[in-house]
Amino acid sequence: MTATHSTRMLILGSGPAGLSAAIYGARAGLAPIVVQGMQPGGQLTITTDVENYPGFKDVIQGPWLMEQMQAQAEHVGAKMMYDQIVDVDLSQRPFRLTGDGGIVYVADTLVICTGAQAKWLGVEGEEHLQGKGVSACATCDGFFYRGKKVVVIGGGNTAVEEALYLTNHSHDVTLIHRRDTLRAEKILQERLFAHPNIKILWNKAVDKFVGGGTPEGLVGVDLIDTVTGERSHEPTDGGFVAIGHHPATELFTGKLPMDEGYLLVDKGTTHTAIPGVFAAGDVTDKIYRQAVTAAGMGCMAALDVEKFLAEADFEAMAEA
Repeated sequence: MTATHSTRMLILGSGPAGLSAAIYGARAGLAPIVVQGMQPGGQLTITTDVENYPGFKDVIQGPWLMEQMQAQAEHVGAKMMYDQIVDVDLSQRPFRLTGDGGIVYVADTLVICTGAQAKWLGVEGEEHLQGKGVSACATCDGFFYRGKKVVVIGGGNTAVEEALYLTNHSHDVTLIHRRDTLRAEKILQERLFAHPNIKILWNKAVDKFVGGGTPEGLVGVDLIDTVTGERSHEPTDGGFVAIGHHPATELFTGKLPMDEGYLLVDKGTTHTAIPGVFAAGDVTDKIYRQAVTAAGMGCMAALDVEKFLAEADFEAMAEA
């Protein structure tokens, strides 16, 4: 017999947004269920040093931070489910969602915190050197490369913005782009071209991230000229892949409005187009994409849920 779990508040995703929503929801007496998804703990579980999350004087580890947030959520009454949702019915309340093992979740409200993941190049050395010089977030990790040489791979707004940001820490920033023109907005291109500490390598594709030293870290990138096929090597201490993000919203295609795959919410809230469905964190955010902003939106979502349910309960009582 298929198991069914009913809850007033169902949360999809267990990163900073999902767990913050769980903490606030549990404290409001909503007994939320958190379906943790493919990557319990979210992107911070593959992040080593975290130095920009408020409240910690010393560098902390991403996995440890998420363990603490989950423990806090469970301590105040949230329930964790190690499951992956494969089907969603938002046509009426309560909403019905189905896990990949057949478990059915029936929820008065739904908070979507499924996040977004950076796109990677998929080249040799990239995965092995993540956290050892290879990153997908300059805002998160740029501080660790003060006074060092860094490269940024990409040609859109994200890549140009990351290159400009990194000049706050490095006097030697190289943008590597596989074409001879950038896709970024003109104003960003003008700032990039005018900056004395940024150089551009045109028509170059990264073939390999090269590690070395003890302890091992990134020492350079092997490049291939996309026009001539010529090979070259660019020494660097840090490599930032900036070719975009994938919001995890495939389940909601055709069911909720999106912009480039990111869920749309009402300005200043976490309300989606369907009453009772909320979204928070990187799944809605193509600009900031920080753990602390995701956590803040998780708090907002829980408060929005609490208000929504209170109003729904009042209406039901009035009708009775």
